Amino acid sequence: MADFLTRLGGAAFLLLLLVTAAVEAVETESDEGSMISEEGTVGYELKTSKKKSKKLHCKQKGTSCYKKMLYCPAACARTCTFDCSNNCKTTCPTVTVSPPQLKPSDVPVPPPPPPPTIAPTKIKKVRCRNKTYPGCYYREYSCPASCPSTCEIDCVTCSPVCNCDRPGAVCQDPRFIGGDGLTFYFHGKKDHDFCLVTDPNLHINGHFIGKTNINKTRDFTWVQALGILFDNHQLYVGARKTAVWDDTVDRLDLTFDGEPVYLPESEGASWQFLTKPSVTITRGHTTNDVVMEVEGNFRIKATVVPITQKDSIIHHYGITNDDCFAHLDLSFKFYSLTGAVNGVLGQTYADNYMSRIKMGVQMPVLGGNMEFSSSSLFASDCAVSRFVGQGNLEDDNFEFDYMHCGGSKTGRGMACKH
Repeated sequence: MADFLTRLGGAAFLLLLLVTAAVEAVETESDEGSMISEEGTVGYELKTSKKKSKKLHCKQKGTSCYKKMLYCPAACARTCTFDCSNNCKTTCPTVTVSPPQLKPSDVPVPPPPPPPTIAPTKIKKVRCRNKTYPGCYYREYSCPASCPSTCEIDCVTCSPVCNCDRPGAVCQDPRFIGGDGLTFYFHGKKDHDFCLVTDPNLHINGHFIGKTNINKTRDFTWVQALGILFDNHQLYVGARKTAVWDDTVDRLDLTFDGEPVYLPESEGASWQFLTKPSVTITRGHTTNDVVMEVEGNFRIKATVVPITQKDSIIHHYGITNDDCFAHLDLSFKFYSLTGAVNGVLGQTYADNYMSRIKMGVQMPVLGGNMEFSSSSLFASDCAVSRFVGQGNLEDDNFEFDYMHCGGSKTGRGMACKH
């Protein structure tokens, strides 16, 4: 009997050992399955809906937690650590989230600044003032959109026409339309004078102003003033330097034989020099627009215009607020030129003229700075000069100062005296 109990006890002990080994094998397989799953291999964890917490043992001897067993919390079921020195607690690792790295294409680009506001150009009203055309006389028209402030009425057709689109025009960055109807550009040089027309009894110089163009070999230039010689007289018309343009403010300067000419600011106001030939200056508009006519010799229409913000943007002039480069748009008509006439514009009226400009290009340019250059505004010493005049001018290099004077309010013009 005693032998039987001894054998039974041994069998029970063996059975207990087998059960314990089986349990440990299951736990080991569970842990290995979870580890494999974390590395991305389909395994044990895919078969369960919830990760099983990892079991940890403290192996640090000499601490109160030695051999103590704990499970990882649910927040980090498989990644916690057992800190034996921290009151026997498990801790989850700190996760640092770095901001995503943006690709260059993902970096936000600020929107471009809005384009500058360009004020609309005021449309000018014009009338026919030639009484020999009664059907058109004094009828009012608006200037075309292509020249909103620089047109006049053709009384024959009774329609507005742009001053800068007819033969004899000199406008903009100087664009010339010759007597032959061909368009060309002559840029000259800023702060220099050039002969535009020269004939035995007519010599016209133009004073060029401008800005240096860093991207090209030439300046941006405009005609700021005219010095006109005929008989033994001198006539000057020019645009005053202006910062901010206001079309209601007159920016014209006029002198005749050195004396300033005053014109009341009313459309149609005129000044007349009662000699032979007669000289008449008439306002085409209340401000900044005059027609100068010498009987039997020439008729010149001069309009002061600024470089607008729109022009500066389109052509890259770089105009600043301290100077709008007020200049003259000009329209010439000649009554008695000879066949030997010369000058930048005058040569196109000569009998033997053959155009030197290169046709078929977008911007045909005429050279000849040296042959057309004059030493001063009232000098007739350009290389192609034809001027003789009638009588002797006292001083070809006549200089003058801007002068202003008052006048009557009757609507009639007058010449001021020193």
